[in-house]
Amino acid sequence: MTDTLTPLAQSATQDLGLDRDDALHAQIEHACSQACQAIAPAWPLDRAIAVNPHWSRIGMPVRRVAARMAVLGNIQVFPPRNQQQFYWSEGRISRADLEQALHQLHEARAMGLTPRQCMDELQSSVTLQQLPLLIDVLDNDPQRHTRLSWRQAITHQVSQTCAAYFDEHQADWQPERAQGLYAFWRDTLQHDHGIGLLMGLPHIGRAIDALPATAQDAERWVIKRLGLPQAVWEDYLEAVLLTVNGWASWCAYLGWQAGQEGRKDSHLRELLAVRLAWGALLLECKDDVAARQAFTALQQAWGQAPRVLAEAEQALLIDEVWQLALEVGYQRTFAQRLLSASGSIVAPQEIEVQAAFCIDVRSEPLRRALEAVWPGIQTMGFAGFFGLPVAYTPLATRARRPQLPGLLAPTIEATDSIMPSDMAQCEANAVLQSAASRSRQTRLALKDQWLSASRWPGAAFSFVETAGLGYLGKLGNWLLPSNQDRARDDLEGLPNRYRPICRPQLVGLDLDAKVALAARVLHAMGLEQYLAPLVLLVGHGSQSTNNAHAAALDCGACCGQTGEVNARSLALLLNEPAVRVGLCTRSIFIPEATVFLAALHNTTTDEIEGFDLDLLSPAARDRWERLQGVFAQACDQVRRERAPSLQLDPRSPHDDLLGQLRRRGNDGAQTRPEWGLAGNAAFLIAPRHRSRGVVLGGRSFMHDYDASQDGDGSVLELLMTAPMLVTHWINWQYHASTCDPYRLGSGNKVLHNVVGGNIGVFEGNGGDLRIGLSRQSLHDGERWVHEPLRLTVVIDAPQTAIDAVIGKHAVVKQLLQNGWLHLWRFEQSGFERYERGEWCPMLLDGC
Repeated sequence: MTDTLTPLAQSATQDLGLDRDDALHAQIEHACSQACQAIAPAWPLDRAIAVNPHWSRIGMPVRRVAARMAVLGNIQVFPPRNQQQFYWSEGRISRADLEQALHQLHEARAMGLTPRQCMDELQSSVTLQQLPLLIDVLDNDPQRHTRLSWRQAITHQVSQTCAAYFDEHQADWQPERAQGLYAFWRDTLQHDHGIGLLMGLPHIGRAIDALPATAQDAERWVIKRLGLPQAVWEDYLEAVLLTVNGWASWCAYLGWQAGQEGRKDSHLRELLAVRLAWGALLLECKDDVAARQAFTALQQAWGQAPRVLAEAEQALLIDEVWQLALEVGYQRTFAQRLLSASGSIVAPQEIEVQAAFCIDVRSEPLRRALEAVWPGIQTMGFAGFFGLPVAYTPLATRARRPQLPGLLAPTIEATDSIMPSDMAQCEANAVLQSAASRSRQTRLALKDQWLSASRWPGAAFSFVETAGLGYLGKLGNWLLPSNQDRARDDLEGLPNRYRPICRPQLVGLDLDAKVALAARVLHAMGLEQYLAPLVLLVGHGSQSTNNAHAAALDCGACCGQTGEVNARSLALLLNEPAVRVGLCTRSIFIPEATVFLAALHNTTTDEIEGFDLDLLSPAARDRWERLQGVFAQACDQVRRERAPSLQLDPRSPHDDLLGQLRRRGNDGAQTRPEWGLAGNAAFLIAPRHRSRGVVLGGRSFMHDYDASQDGDGSVLELLMTAPMLVTHWINWQYHASTCDPYRLGSGNKVLHNVVGGNIGVFEGNGGDLRIGLSRQSLHDGERWVHEPLRLTVVIDAPQTAIDAVIGKHAVVKQLLQNGWLHLWRFEQSGFERYERGEWCPMLLDGC
């Protein structure tokens, strides 16, 4: 008798099948989402800030991340062993450093590792198995070595497609993007007749019609066909994204920005679908036998994934020991220098000028030099955006940009105002503002028309014929670099008569909001108790020409811009009489004689430039003029200190050395105008007397902090959850770009081609989008200038206050528990080290 089902039973069976599909689709959705969350964002070139490329993985120990990156993406996290061998042979790592590292590392102690075993292992390279992807096992043609590998070809094709899709500033003719990245890629592939030849698949076009119609269908179709254990889905998908890690990081940035604005962005998920769909496409190009063999090989390999990952993590224990030994060698010297500080505190009545510098490592030598030249100046360290969460829009433009750390979203607007120094002209401000805006818009429009004329195909030859000589001036400046000052890009197109009186100013705030903001900033800077007659707010910025990564040399706290806007806006705010009256109601009294003045430290030439000097009172102007001799002597001292690292003669006459540095900044062929933050290794959060007079070699971030003025610990909490995370990002971008310059660095600067106007760079004409720092920012041509050390943070605060912050913020706890940075605190005449939730007395020769 034939079995039959009642209509009700049939319905129940169909519902069960639907439930199973829904559950499977939910599992696929979760796996794809988790894989995308593992990718850290990469900011665009015009606001290039440093980012830890492993930021989304800090919930795991460093060594586990190192194992995953090696197995899933062939990415190096710890320094290569040959580099560590160099440090060992040079004596940079001593036997005492190695023994202390073995003692500090819990796993090494448990394994009973000895210095001899570590030294023996250092002589051999570690070989870790990399798990294959579907495209790898399908690429089994005997002739595959005579052509581009499918992995390379696919990365190139996807990268070129993304370059066209995301470009909004470079190409005049823009593509249709309404359907999304996946649909754009699918349409592009249908018109790409060269990819088949590159891959040895001349008939690939026949298979394109079989591509899934949507990104979601592509994800589901491929994952179902793979037949991999669900436990490894997330790992497999992360490995897929790592093949296009540059573009994945760009898409993660778009998602980061959307999240700050309360939106969602699907580009990273669509990129994942594109890469997965390539597997589906290649399956159509294979016969059934080859496909079955490929699936079998893939399933066998990934069935062993947990074992492979565990073995890689175990094998990298030696590398973690050497990483720590390198850090111990630096920490030993760093600690000795801090303990040698005089501890002297300058009496308030002896201070004539206070100068607040950015915490950037390049400020340390200049602060030290200024204090040595003139004891009457007190320097302070504070985050370079000066606590202003602003977005800035230059006058008469729509070029709005953030001027704060990338971790934060702007909440205040700043723009330019035309403000004459002669108060009698204030009634004419509106007229001047309108006239300046019209003049600038006209000039910028004419420039845009001029540039557009050079790009139209029909006008190309005639344009070169008529305008070619006009480029001789620019070429001449590159061949014979001038000594001219730093360019003021924010004033481009503005007539000279308006430039001196064009000032960035906070807008949209009522008086109460201004007072509250001023009070928060002064409290965070520790400037509530005593203010000198002249208080300098010193931002910083670099000077370079023909440099796609110029923003990476500017202020990371200002989102890859100079600190000028923030310093000038804050000085205007704190000089405002009504704000000072309002501060009195909050028990903050600014003396009538005190004047705030914005300045900028040019980190290429080590010059200090003042702003809005025409607004100063006669007494303040006289004090500024007397400071010029101090600046000249201190800046010259810093230039001589830096000269050898730039292969310049530190004995050169003052003017000659300054001229050489200026010409470096104006030289379009100079790949190393300065070293940026190379060498960064520590972050000091303490009163200045803890480091005053100590030579820290431009390797330490320094933020002034007085725990006695922070009874509720709110300032310490802010420092450990904002500046400490920013410095960690900087530190790990330099670390990653040094340890794996090919996959986590941007390669050779000479070969860079800018993508999309400001998205990023290719090295050459293709491949993946490059992220991280160029080789020239880390290597001098003979040796690495940057040492890949994890950041050592040293805080002068009570243990209970530090523990409270760690317990309150999961991100801080993850960074510490999983070994992403070191944390010390001052304790009587020495230090304590935070390890695995406990504080250990730190001696220079071990615990």
